[in-house]
Amino acid sequence: MGPTMHDVARVAGVSIKTVSNVINDYPHVRPGTRSRVEAAIAELAYRPNASARGLRSGRTGIIGLAVPALRENYFAELADFIIRAAEARGVGVVVEQTNGDREAELLAVSGGRRRFTDGLLLSPVQLGQADAALLDVQYPLVLLGDRIFGGPTDHVAIHNTSAARAGVEHLIAIGRRRIAVLGGTDGDPAEPSSASLRLRGYQEALSAAGLAADPALVRPCAHWSRAAGAAAVHAMIAEGVAFDAVFALNDTLGLGALRALAGEGLSVPGDVAVLGFDNIDEARFSVPSLSSVDAGKERIAEVAVDLLLERIAEKGPRQPPRTIQPAFTVVARESTGFPIAEV
Repeated sequence: MGPTMHDVARVAGVSIKTVSNVINDYPHVRPGTRSRVEAAIAELAYRPNASARGLRSGRTGIIGLAVPALRENYFAELADFIIRAAEARGVGVVVEQTNGDREAELLAVSGGRRRFTDGLLLSPVQLGQADAALLDVQYPLVLLGDRIFGGPTDHVAIHNTSAARAGVEHLIAIGRRRIAVLGGTDGDPAEPSSASLRLRGYQEALSAAGLAADPALVRPCAHWSRAAGAAAVHAMIAEGVAFDAVFALNDTLGLGALRALAGEGLSVPGDVAVLGFDNIDEARFSVPSLSSVDAGKERIAEVAVDLLLERIAEKGPRQPPRTIQPAFTVVARESTGFPIAEV
């Protein structure tokens, strides 16, 4: 059996009531007393009973996170950053996977497990702009990703268009003129998505540089996977489409492109430069290392957790929703001709 509140009170030389007041962050505790109790808690490695605290405060100390697929590197890394950010703020995280299924996303929003969490971070891929009203729920909710802009919730999004444009400008700056884009689709302007927003940035960069857009260089991919990236590159080569760079709309597509180019006997970046998006850990360790647009996963996680905790603690009328887009950077590595320094 671990240390109890009685043990903390004994070591700190205070009453159990005082220990409880410190644990529940009541304001009317003298600083010296609070310090003694906190020191005793640290010395004994005492962990308060979350269930009991929840009964008193009406909170569980747990938040939910719903993402499409943890097998995808981006969402696995994002979830890791969110868990770390939450733990640093004294909060636990329950993660659920929706598999990009609309019904699963709806269940994540309305399901019974919401009783066991104080709020939810949701990253949808099937819920769209027409579903915005479904997010007007009676508990704290923060939206992640590139769907449902201007909805009723706080939203932490990526600078998809401007980040993609900066990435393509990087390729243009190193002399590339026939830039293929993997994963691009025009989509429905009323339904923004990572693909449509990043494709817009690609098109803006070409236009600003005076480069003609060639539809043969835009390669839709049903799945943003290594296999899809490799297949798109093999198809362009088989069709005789000339290209000197590849902009992959995520890093896994880019990793597939690297493999296909090697299999076709083309050098990177000599014959073809390759740029990805997301800056997953694996990008540093591919051969050659993959240049990538870093949309700021760690900062996204911190901002999302902070926004949710602010909503959980909010008293009185709900304040208007906020949309925050953390800064991005282009990380140049070997696949665009720059030495790698991180490994």
